[in-house]
Amino acid sequence: MTLATPERAAEVAKSTIKTYLRPIDRDGLLAFGEKGRNNPNTRGTNKVHTVVDGKFRTLSYVGNHTPVVVDEPPHLFGQDTAPAPGEIVLSGLGGCLSVGITAVATYRNVKLTKLEVFLEGDIGNSAAWGANGAEREPSQMGFQQIRVKVLVEGDATREELDDIVRHANYFSPVANTMRNPIPFDISLA
Repeated sequence: MTLATPERAAEVAKSTIKTYLRPIDRDGLLAFGEKGRNNPNTRGTNKVHTVVDGKFRTLSYVGNHTPVVVDEPPHLFGQDTAPAPGEIVLSGLGGCLSVGITAVATYRNVKLTKLEVFLEGDIGNSAAWGANGAEREPSQMGFQQIRVKVLVEGDATREELDDIVRHANYFSPVANTMRNPIPFDISLA
């Protein structure tokens, strides 16, 4: 039996191979950033077509992708065949933060080996969607608090990784959509 020694630990550490996450195109990222600097008011449009399948189950069609299925759990009269709408919103936030963290790390020449985002949101629905529930103001409904924890590793210090996460959060389109009131129009088709 061989005992571990500091020398042996150093030898093993030197021979450990790190696997980095698949990188994005840094040159493309830089060109995209330049395009934004040259026209800061440029906007894209996301389009989704949602169809009710029955009860609270819906299919949302986005481009040529497999439909995103949304449902409610049984205690909210759904069939629990898919994530609930609020969980999908948190998924969008997690995806957007991940994109931002990856972009900022790429811009700063930091290679990531792990990136995971854990999200929790406290959501209020005592108004029962306005169907005979409690009288509530819009600010009292929906997410009342969201907590996000990011597990990120790469070839940078913890302080550098923390700054990357902070920076990505500040510039996240979805996080800012959730933080800030936006004009919202809804009408019959």
